[in-house]
Amino acid sequence: MTRRELVKAAIEHRETERVPYLIDFTSEAWGAIKGRVNSQTPEEFLDNDVESFSPPWWTWHELGKDWKEMDAPLSPAKVIGTGSYPSFMESLKERREQSDKYFLVRIYGSHFEKAYFSRGFENFLADLGGHWEFAQKLLDTIIEKNLVMLENILSLEEIDGVLLGSDWGSQRGLLMSPETWEELIRPGEEKEYDLIHAYGKDVWVHSCGCIEAIIPSLVEMGLDVLNPVQPEAMSIEKLKKDYGDKLAFWGGISTQRTLPYGTPAEVREETRRVRKLMAEGGGYILSPAQSIQDDVPADNILALLEVAREKFN
Repeated sequence: MTRRELVKAAIEHRETERVPYLIDFTSEAWGAIKGRVNSQTPEEFLDNDVESFSPPWWTWHELGKDWKEMDAPLSPAKVIGTGSYPSFMESLKERREQSDKYFLVRIYGSHFEKAYFSRGFENFLADLGGHWEFAQKLLDTIIEKNLVMLENILSLEEIDGVLLGSDWGSQRGLLMSPETWEELIRPGEEKEYDLIHAYGKDVWVHSCGCIEAIIPSLVEMGLDVLNPVQPEAMSIEKLKKDYGDKLAFWGGISTQRTLPYGTPAEVREETRRVRKLMAEGGGYILSPAQSIQDDVPADNILALLEVAREKFN
């Protein structure tokens, strides 16, 4: 079984001899550990089962000053494209010739976050409450541009999945009411998921915090992989029990408690416990709940990787 097939098996809820893993580092964390290992890059050191790529995308460009004011702006939402399609396609083809890994395109800040990047966090939350028509128009504009950008890359056979990122939750609950999410956020997200699935790719979503209220909707929309499933925000036991046959999970190992403050033995114990729980019947990609930061001791990182590379069955 190739590593690409290993990840696909997990997403399809099939148990495998080894659980696939995808672990991220911050640059600061890599700086703290690289003197301890014989690798030139974090990618070489981690040797994840998933290889990640950043596609050509778009961003806000020279927005007027009124976009940072409380009232809904009147000036146009100007944007600019980023990245190179030829370079992106060349890198995919080159890596596919050398790698048997699952290829994931990551697009963070793709929708809700994209909206508040333009307005500022507080202003856009105020828009949701007081400038509903403007918020709807802005979110629709974002999705229209996203769909064009996605369609430019989805026909590439090297791509296996696409990750879309928007943080909808705090550790206590959604940042908006479930009704607001259903009316303003879901329609655009669903268009993206449908387009990605139409090209035979998997849909991955990153949303921090407690988003339990909308997980049934995400299941209805056809989501394949949910990240980061923070154990401090949601019960991973409940998530597995309620949705383990419908969703695959990526994450779940504590980056707030065990990894930074536990011993290497405690890291091994938690990693094995989470893996056993979440990988039963398939549906798990092993990882900490967030990227490893520089508060995690090197010995704990090594302990995590030791378990990640173990056989499961």
